[in-house]
Amino acid sequence: MAVRKTRYSAADIQVLEGLEPVRKRPAMYIGGTDATGYHHLLWEILDNSVDEVINGYAARIEVTLHKDGKTVTVADDGRGIPVDVMPKYKKPALEIILTTLHSGGKFEQGNYIHSGGLHGVGSSVVNALSSSLIARVKRDGKKYVQTFAKGLATSKLKTEGNARGTGTTVTFTPDAEIFGLKARWDPALIRDRLEAKSYLHRGMTVVFRDETQSPAVEDTFQHDGGIAEYLAKVVAQRGKNTVPAGQKLAPVEAPAEPIATTEEGLPEEVTAQGGEIPTVPPVAPLAIPPGALFYKTSDGEVRLEVALVWTEATDEHLRSYVNGIPTPQGGTHEAGLRGGIVKAVRNYIETHALAPKGVTLTAEDIREGIVAILSSYVVDPQFQGQTKGRLNNPEVAAQVDGVVRPALEKWLNENKTVAEPIIARIILAARAREASRAAAQQVTRKTAVSHRLNLPGKLADCASTNPLESELFIVEGDSAGGSAKQGRDRRTQAILPLRGKVLNAEQASTEKVGQNKELQDIVSALGTGIGEDFKAANLRYGKIFLLMDADSDGHHISTLLLTFFYRHMRDLIKSGHVFLAQPPLYKIEIGKDTYWALDDADREKILAEKGKGNAKPNIMRFKGLGEMTADELKSTTLDPRKRIALKVTIPEDQALMTEQTINDLLGKDVSARFRFIMERAAEVRDLDV
Repeated sequence: MAVRKTRYSAADIQVLEGLEPVRKRPAMYIGGTDATGYHHLLWEILDNSVDEVINGYAARIEVTLHKDGKTVTVADDGRGIPVDVMPKYKKPALEIILTTLHSGGKFEQGNYIHSGGLHGVGSSVVNALSSSLIARVKRDGKKYVQTFAKGLATSKLKTEGNARGTGTTVTFTPDAEIFGLKARWDPALIRDRLEAKSYLHRGMTVVFRDETQSPAVEDTFQHDGGIAEYLAKVVAQRGKNTVPAGQKLAPVEAPAEPIATTEEGLPEEVTAQGGEIPTVPPVAPLAIPPGALFYKTSDGEVRLEVALVWTEATDEHLRSYVNGIPTPQGGTHEAGLRGGIVKAVRNYIETHALAPKGVTLTAEDIREGIVAILSSYVVDPQFQGQTKGRLNNPEVAAQVDGVVRPALEKWLNENKTVAEPIIARIILAARAREASRAAAQQVTRKTAVSHRLNLPGKLADCASTNPLESELFIVEGDSAGGSAKQGRDRRTQAILPLRGKVLNAEQASTEKVGQNKELQDIVSALGTGIGEDFKAANLRYGKIFLLMDADSDGHHISTLLLTFFYRHMRDLIKSGHVFLAQPPLYKIEIGKDTYWALDDADREKILAEKGKGNAKPNIMRFKGLGEMTADELKSTTLDPRKRIALKVTIPEDQALMTEQTINDLLGKDVSARFRFIMERAAEVRDLDV
């Protein structure tokens, strides 16, 4: 039982000195003592090396995970931590940096233009929470070493001899008193982090050695394609097609006039210190997506790289970084990117009069499916907490927005063949949100492919349960359905007759679509469900044929069905499952020979080619499929060896045109149809009434 003190005096006040606060409250500095906090120690040392790369002083980083699974080494070829004695403290700078909070060379901008380590606590915190730490430095032609443990120096700075080149090597073992005896490094997590760093900093080489494996495994990462190459990898990992399909994600040639440029001038303090002037690795300005952008503000320099692409995914995936540090919680730079994308797309839609009728595009619709990589370099970033998970600089949002919006809008205008499928995809996202998802609540289908329950009563199903060989014919009318049932192959062909014209899915409310009996029967027969419940794996038939009369009414019904598939089951069209059957309109007998004509033009062609001679042709025009015998329907339309059918497709470069055509011809706005009729009235020769 705890004893409560009644007296509280000056004797109860403690002052934690040196690195005692870190060991007392480690969560304040690394977020916790779990696996995340454990690995944060490595990230702190790694980021110090990356800062050397960002500012042009280093090009190679090596990380070694030693055999014990607990000790790790980070080495770079940077300038090397200073080792000369600081007069005020009478100790080497290396010792001060590793044993004193808020010490380092990043408080003055002259030393680092951009930096991930800002607070001067990273290295000292790692030292405080390590049972052993060894720092080796190469500079000024010498090799230096000093050892530490639990935040304290355990040896003096020693010179180990002459050295070529420069650099810093830190080897440390996290303290088991803090993290527990079972704590271990995760090689896969480290490897992914290092590879991401190599994408963010073009020209940098990162080597990872995993000595816990037998034999030891070594990976080298160098990605000169930068974040554009990173984007391609992320898209491939997510397994989603780009919009349009096959869109190039590799770096493209720089445009004649860069989107935005900057001169990365160095502060005078750098040259005043003597030594080599750092050179920032050049990054060519690229078109987006993908792209690299640079932007300079009056408040300080902001270097910005963006690579983005739309995919067929239904979510938004954004990875952001500030000065090479991942920001999983986002921040103002992400807000600026999201705002810039939405404004650019809205401006493009408004400029080209592409706004859809009857649906409102939200910001979420525009960003649906986006995969983006955002890498920002800020002179004085303000992170939320020592773990740097979120950027808080309020001015960065406007800066990023101010670059992305005009750059993306310019790119869309210059690449209309890519822009139009993107806009079509956005409009589809909006319609899916307002229509398909609501309809899914009304009509669901959750049975397996081979399941026979809840099928429409008028469906004449086939015997086979293999979708690869099964076919469904959606037929106009009971009469035609009867002929089709008699002429079909009962093992592989199913018949679903419809009664009259189906509901116009473009004009009907989502509630009516869900309640319509004919459309319900189609969804039930196919077995896939619609909207959010759509599962292509449950499709019961590999081929779906729309079999309607070869007249204007039949064409109208086919159009209505195609509109329903396009709005609510579009993946079936995209996957090549939907076909238009081509029944003949005419039967032509010339002597002992019989010919079938699809339409008037086909009839005239047959008569011109086959009608020569004394035989008088006998021409029969079918008023509907019901007038055809079962054998005639089988030989002309059902038999796979003889039939003609058209596969329904939506070419990527015509996605926007398809969207507009369906909306104009079947939507609620009659003015579009009036214009269409008037513009084409002169083309009409025979009107089928």
